[in-house]
Amino acid sequence: MLQLLTLPLSLIADRLLGEPKRFHPLVGYGAFVDRIEAKLNQGQERISKGALAWVIAVVPCVCLVWLIDELIGGWWMSIICGYLAIGWQSLRQHGQWIEKALLANDMEEARYKLSWIVSRDTSQLDRSDISRGSIESLLENGSDAIFAPLFWLAIGGAPAVVLYRLSNTLDAMWGYRNQQFEAFGKFSARMDDALNLIPARLTALSYGICGNFKGAMRAWQAQFGQWYSPNAGVVMAAGAGALNLSLGGDAIYDGNTKSRPTLGHGHSPTPEDLTHALTLIDRSVYLWAAIALILAGLSTL
Repeated sequence: MLQLLTLPLSLIADRLLGEPKRFHPLVGYGAFVDRIEAKLNQGQERISKGALAWVIAVVPCVCLVWLIDELIGGWWMSIICGYLAIGWQSLRQHGQWIEKALLANDMEEARYKLSWIVSRDTSQLDRSDISRGSIESLLENGSDAIFAPLFWLAIGGAPAVVLYRLSNTLDAMWGYRNQQFEAFGKFSARMDDALNLIPARLTALSYGICGNFKGAMRAWQAQFGQWYSPNAGVVMAAGAGALNLSLGGDAIYDGNTKSRPTLGHGHSPTPEDLTHALTLIDRSVYLWAAIALILAGLSTL
């Protein structure tokens, strides 16, 4: 149970330091997996090749972290890996940049900064659409970049959080439903879905506790199954309900309009609602840190 202390310590490190300024390990990892994909994503049997690629890209790294953790011991490996896996400060900064541009009525800058965190076309979005896309991304990435890493850090320390972060990175790189990755990225997408199954629902519950609980639970129950992603749907529906917002709706991806259901209940997002979304995420982080500290303290009694 004392391993739970690594959660608030990792959060403090991320909040104070942010992402590494010179070199982030995931940047080098991305170049590594690009080479794997170039070698294997061709010919026949691409689903099997995608599964093999996942094993090659993830298992050796996790085993290495496990070995170092076993040989050296202590908490430092868990704190370092937790810090590198968590993106709380980065997520806050991106949300604040977009909000600042919107409040200054700098639409080009707002669209540009939004394009950093979404895959949709942002070139023609208005203020409301930019606010909507930003909040959707903040809520979903709150689960992927903060709460899921914290969950796996608590469950299995450094090896587990590295397993999660690498798997989530592969889904972000290979999990597209297009000609290039539909088959090859299927295994990575399914693994990411499995690893996020419990954390996503805990995130949704946290958003409800820290916001409008009734609204969050009502939206979760009624709407999560309508979304194309089982985990993102839970998180975004509950987050929208917790914020009294209406999210979702049509969006343009790769030049094609994608029809998406409505999530949540309430008004259309405004730039000021980005602050409310960031506050909801911050409160949820503090909730998780407090629970970790309480459980760690109880284990010493």
